[in-house]
Amino acid sequence: QYLDKIEGLLGKKIIKLEKHKGSHKDPFDHVLDEYGGYLPSTMSRWCTQKLKLEPFEEFVGDDSVISYVAIRGDEDREGYVSTKSNIQTIFPFRKIIWSVDVLSLFFHNENILKTSLIYSNVADNKYHKRGLEIINKPQSAGYKFSQKINELIDHDIISFNKAIFAFLQTTNYPLSSGNDFHIINNIDIIGLEDVKKILIDQGLGLPPYTQEFEFEINGKKGRYNRTRSGCYFCFYQRKIEWIWLYERHPDLYQKAMEYEKDGYTWSEEESLQDLIKPERIIQIKEDHLKKVELNGKVKSSKLLIDILDDDAINCVNCFV
Repeated sequence: QYLDKIEGLLGKKIIKLEKHKGSHKDPFDHVLDEYGGYLPSTMSRWCTQKLKLEPFEEFVGDDSVISYVAIRGDEDREGYVSTKSNIQTIFPFRKIIWSVDVLSLFFHNENILKTSLIYSNVADNKYHKRGLEIINKPQSAGYKFSQKINELIDHDIISFNKAIFAFLQTTNYPLSSGNDFHIINNIDIIGLEDVKKILIDQGLGLPPYTQEFEFEINGKKGRYNRTRSGCYFCFYQRKIEWIWLYERHPDLYQKAMEYEKDGYTWSEEESLQDLIKPERIIQIKEDHLKKVELNGKVKSSKLLIDILDDDAINCVNCFV
């Protein structure tokens, strides 16, 4: 429904890819049968590969394609980077728009002479000297890949982007065929609130499942919603999102429950039947309230234990 709204706004048809289109079964059910009823999980995320990546790469074929992946600038995760040489991934919302394969090639110690010459030709004069010092310093145990990248983009991100683009002209990547790439001059970093603003300002509004609803437990009030797009039975949901699904969309929760059998469950440590026992619902809601309260206290913390949510695992490829 949301894609239909986007089509109307853009005035363009969105091509929707479907795996096993001729099957009498839903695509997920078709592949589930192929896997003998083995549900996807964090250890075997076959749904992403079979239902998203394979159909996309089959659709692209051998055409040269730029794949724009909208991982936000406030997300610390990598997204889909194809192993096919004719598909190049760009992250327009992030500070570093280039994929790790491109960066690894550009910053390889064996390419220092080449990249130094390229950077010298494209860098702004006032940033030239320090930029070359960074480029010419080899990676080592004491000077890591990430450190070198961060120093260069903090020094002058536009010269950095221009150098990468010029370097790509010497490769077989899809961008090698273009003389210009407007996004290299863009220094905007798009975070969650920016995405919301874009959607609202363009008249789309936010997807309905992101609307927060209030709940009350033991005299305390909290709010819950679905925080990401994805399948209603996605195993990457937080516990509170499963409860949201159960209470807001019981029909979908029931359908998700019907997939569980013979030890195959969406949640590794408990079944959906166990998840909705009254005492368990109370516990999950109370835990959620505690996390919300704690999050307010440690929002500025850099400690990993404060950043991670213990029942939420970030999917690398699903939500792109």
